[in-house]
Amino acid sequence: VLPLIPVSDGVGEVVEVGADVTRVQLGDRVCPCFHQGWLAGAPDLERLTQTLGGPVDGMMADLVCLPETGVVRLPAHLGDEEAATLPCAALTAWSAVVTYDTLGPGSRVLVQGTGGVALFALQFAKLLGAHVTVISSSDAKLARARALGADAGINYSTTPEWAKPARALTGGRGFDHIVELGGEKTLPQSLRCIRPGGTLSMIGVLSGASLAAPLGLVVTRLVRLQGITVGHRDGFEAMLRAIDQHRLQPVVDRVFAFEELKQAMAYLKSGAHFGKVCIRH
Repeated sequence: VLPLIPVSDGVGEVVEVGADVTRVQLGDRVCPCFHQGWLAGAPDLERLTQTLGGPVDGMMADLVCLPETGVVRLPAHLGDEEAATLPCAALTAWSAVVTYDTLGPGSRVLVQGTGGVALFALQFAKLLGAHVTVISSSDAKLARARALGADAGINYSTTPEWAKPARALTGGRGFDHIVELGGEKTLPQSLRCIRPGGTLSMIGVLSGASLAAPLGLVVTRLVRLQGITVGHRDGFEAMLRAIDQHRLQPVVDRVFAFEELKQAMAYLKSGAHFGKVCIRH
């Protein structure tokens, strides 16, 4: 419902607290939880509808008032722009490959694209010792993904039927986990290169939301198809501990000024970015 303050991610300093607040104190640097009501455990409709940027007012503001339960404190080694990337993209990737799966050394993971969620999924999967394949429309972006730790890359512009060569990279076995960001145009191919019993995390529908996929493969190959909608606060704090321990650095592509919101949104929509786009105030 409009009017609405947009943007779900952010970072800020605590400048005022209520009399009974104990989780944070003045001067703490914090990030908000996207799901303000989902602290731990299984979700329900009430927990999933208290989301920043709609229907709850978001972070594109000078001052934001949130309950103490809806924020987390941050590792000291991260700059503000880096920390601001964590609430949605990072936690979504963490939920997919860590919270809701059991990947380990030697696991085969395929990640679609080189945006914020994709690069966090790459970094987290590598922390677990997985072998990661990235698909992208750009050889330059694939080279940058390899520099971040990707073991293999496929350009889906020059190889539009990428499922077969991707599966070949696993010795024909298939991937243990696929981070599915494309939707309509990518899901059919993902189902052809996931291993029997593998997990397919449905995160985005960037290529469309209609479905014409060989769903019989979900049944005959015992594929676990799971939807991911960011994650809960417990997962956020577990992720922050891992980021702190391993000194992981989020990838920030470009930083816009507060007054450049429209330009930032247009740049994000263009798909030219590698990693996250930030707005500084």
